[in-house]
Amino acid sequence: MTELATLGGGCFWCLDAVYRDLAGVSSVVSGYAGGHTENPTYEEVCGKKTGHAEVVQIAFDPAVISYADLLRVFFTIHDPTTKDRQGADVGPQYRSIILAHSDAQAETARQVMAEIEASGVWGAPLVTEVEPLTRFWPGEAEHQDYFARTPWSGYCRIVIAPKVAKFRKNFAERLKRPAA
Repeated sequence: MTELATLGGGCFWCLDAVYRDLAGVSSVVSGYAGGHTENPTYEEVCGKKTGHAEVVQIAFDPAVISYADLLRVFFTIHDPTTKDRQGADVGPQYRSIILAHSDAQAETARQVMAEIEASGVWGAPLVTEVEPLTRFWPGEAEHQDYFARTPWSGYCRIVIAPKVAKFRKNFAERLKRPAA
């Protein structure tokens, strides 16, 4: 049985690239959520007036990877202590946000956040928002699987590649295995 998780932690290209490599994940769709504008475009979201965050919607098999473990990965691949910012990307569309699909997901999110805070790994309070998902809007085709399609681009080489490398090192046992 497949479940969905919707997460925002900066540019959606970074999260997309990481979660595609994770065992138990069957699909990742970059898009927009958490705002008030119907069917937003990338340009509108970047204009900071839609209320939406750049997010990924992840289809996963909870028998292979739990929702809590998806969140543990989430809290290592972005800085959840900076409001409306990830590195040089600034604005509310880059906020750290978990859009829960159920009350159980919201509770799990709060538990994992408490675990991360207690560990002291970030050295600052988490600013990650936890809200119910009301609507997910898939992003334009050019934003899907961006890292795999454009690894030569400056943003991919400078920003995404180091995050993917860190993820692959820290979660090597969780990576998808090549088909035999």
